[in-house]
Amino acid sequence: MESLQRPVPQSPPPGCPMHAGVSTPLYGEMFSADPGAVYDKLRANGPAAPVELAPGVDATLVTSHEAALRVLQNPGMFARDSRRWAALNEGRVPMDSPVLPMMFYRPNCLFTDGAEHLRLRKAVTESLDRLNDNRLNRHVERIAGYLIDQFSALGRADLLNDYAKLLPLLLFNQLFGCPADIGDRLTRSMSALFDGLDVIQANEELTSCLMDLVALKRRQPGDDITSWLIQHPAGLRDEELKDQLVMLMGAGVEPERNLIGNALLLLLSGEGGAGLRIEDALDDVLWNNPPIANYATHYPMQDLNLGGVPMDAGSPVVISFAAANSDPVLTDARLTLSKGAHLAWGAGPHACPAKSPAQLIALSAIECLLNALPDVTLAVPAESVEWRPGPFQRGLVSLPVRFSPVAARTTGPAVGADTAPAPAPAQAAAEQVQAYPQAAATGPARAPQKKGWWSSFLDVFRV
Repeated sequence: MESLQRPVPQSPPPGCPMHAGVSTPLYGEMFSADPGAVYDKLRANGPAAPVELAPGVDATLVTSHEAALRVLQNPGMFARDSRRWAALNEGRVPMDSPVLPMMFYRPNCLFTDGAEHLRLRKAVTESLDRLNDNRLNRHVERIAGYLIDQFSALGRADLLNDYAKLLPLLLFNQLFGCPADIGDRLTRSMSALFDGLDVIQANEELTSCLMDLVALKRRQPGDDITSWLIQHPAGLRDEELKDQLVMLMGAGVEPERNLIGNALLLLLSGEGGAGLRIEDALDDVLWNNPPIANYATHYPMQDLNLGGVPMDAGSPVVISFAAANSDPVLTDARLTLSKGAHLAWGAGPHACPAKSPAQLIALSAIECLLNALPDVTLAVPAESVEWRPGPFQRGLVSLPVRFSPVAARTTGPAVGADTAPAPAPAQAAAEQVQAYPQAAATGPARAPQKKGWWSSFLDVFRV
């Protein structure tokens, strides 16, 4: 613990980025194209280094596996409550910064500490524990089959936007017990938030539909996570319920889509994925392309020193799961894809509480796709796929594939594209017109809004 104490002030070693006060940007195409090179450069100068998460948003990135564990497992020195963020409190962070939705305080498990964190986490973990694996697998298989039917007859698809992105969104509608109208609003608003489309309006819509869901489940409880959270002895207030649902949706949907997409890329890439078991592909991704690359922001509770790197109280300290996993000290464990050493699921009191369900969902989703489209191949060279820019996630922009057309197995009304994936093929475009409410036709008559993904799914399966 001596290394966490504030020593006599000293200058960083020559060559260290902190010596010149230079922050490395974790955004833009250069970073997203080769983040590993950035992590290697930062790691060469110590266990942590200054970075810029977005223009005007400074932080310290922890790249050492050992140092990451010290932060993650030491809640007495590092807090998760972002109300401690000094620069934000002092008005030095742009309020329109794209990273703020991921860093703003919410009264949920991610941003609380101590007894309050234990109370909220207990409600969440004990509600998740009520999920039955067989039931979860059935949900995934049904949703996967429905989504595959939307493009199977075309012989081509974007597996990221047509499949990996939508599957967890629809699954959480199922797990939360959403009726058709609330589910469509939830899917639309979460999709817009993840894609950075009018995030202020999307956040307002998300809050509104989740509060409506909580009110509904208080009146009419069901066999779903929302009802279980309401019934939990922790006695969560409506606002707390809403924010636990936001946390579950955000922590489940974005990482899950990246885990599915990154594993599919590996499996379909030929050289690296040929003959690889799905389980091994998922382990490879968790080691080498973790879906959440940099996150778990902590705030030192006092000025301190971490392995020779000074950190000010209230300054953001971000854990690089990707850099920690590629730390040279873990070479042997990484080569054998050891499940116990990587940090993709975090560590300490805030470690992911849904590790097993998340892996089951990804495994089932990929199995369903490969069984339905056995000759699926990449439509572009693996090295040419584009990665989404941004400091937190490691996810694809798209994953174009081709395959032998297969007739759809289910029938139902045409799916509207209020959360539509990539532009549909020409012959399907007429049925895939965007239908955001704010984009409705103007004039004396409004164009009818097409059904959303969730209500269309419910129409097919009468769930």
